[in-house]
Amino acid sequence: MITLSENFRALFYTPFYAAQATGAYAQQGVEVDFRLSSDPNRTAAALRGGEVEVMWGGPLRVALTHDADPASDVVCFCDVVARDPFFVIGRQPAPSFRPADLTRVRLGTVSEVPTPWLCLQDDIRRDGADPDAVVRVTDGSMAANAAALRAGTLDAVQVFQPYAEELLASGAGHLWYAAANRGLTAYTTLVTRRSVVEQKRDELLGMVRAMYRTLRWIRATPGVEIQRVLASYFPDVPPAIYAAAIDRYRALELYGPDPVTRPEGFERLTAAMRSGGALKRAVRFEECVDNSLAEQVVRDGGE
Repeated sequence: MITLSENFRALFYTPFYAAQATGAYAQQGVEVDFRLSSDPNRTAAALRGGEVEVMWGGPLRVALTHDADPASDVVCFCDVVARDPFFVIGRQPAPSFRPADLTRVRLGTVSEVPTPWLCLQDDIRRDGADPDAVVRVTDGSMAANAAALRAGTLDAVQVFQPYAEELLASGAGHLWYAAANRGLTAYTTLVTRRSVVEQKRDELLGMVRAMYRTLRWIRATPGVEIQRVLASYFPDVPPAIYAAAIDRYRALELYGPDPVTRPEGFERLTAAMRSGGALKRAVRFEECVDNSLAEQVVRDGGE
């Protein structure tokens, strides 16, 4: 038995729900006790305290944990969301958009979690502009910001799916920037403690095999079929919007080809954290990532 906690409910976490819904864990002989969560901070604390054995979440939080406590044994062990799932949606078309252009508009940024802005501000900085020059609305939810874009009180918003797809489908918004296009950015992995890896290695190997199969299923399966399988997880999202949203993510290669975390994706994330002032030191890849399970599964062909 492995206790697994979600981070919070989000459509870009589709592979985690798919592994559960398709019986992928059970097919690998692993019994998973799936726990719901609405608060990433509480979930992370539960993992550190031993209340749950595995969670999914951002390598950002793992890096922050090691920054604060170099002796921490919290570790990423199975890559899933290998690119940034956020978008910048504008009120008017901007076919020649570049991140530095955001210094000339009123932008609603994500307030719910820190990673999206940390990554976007780094894109702006790399594009030669000062992210502090952006006129930001920082206290609105993604839903509130999407409504403000429709009302014309914001020029652009930073959102994930399904907000992006809803704005695009309605004509109220135009795609300015898909952050996934910057390249690999380690975004979401399975996370545990090194002590759990030692104690339950075989069960964690089974989880990684299940996720590898699920990643391949996501890549091979149209969004309309994925939506049918996972409709109960997102009952308020219209089927056509869900299908289009997941197909957009698939086209952007949001999900990794296998469960191995790439150093370049981790380094892009931590560079953004450092440029945004979230990290006090350069946290090493080896401190935060244990690829041994994922590499074994890939060598075995997922079997």
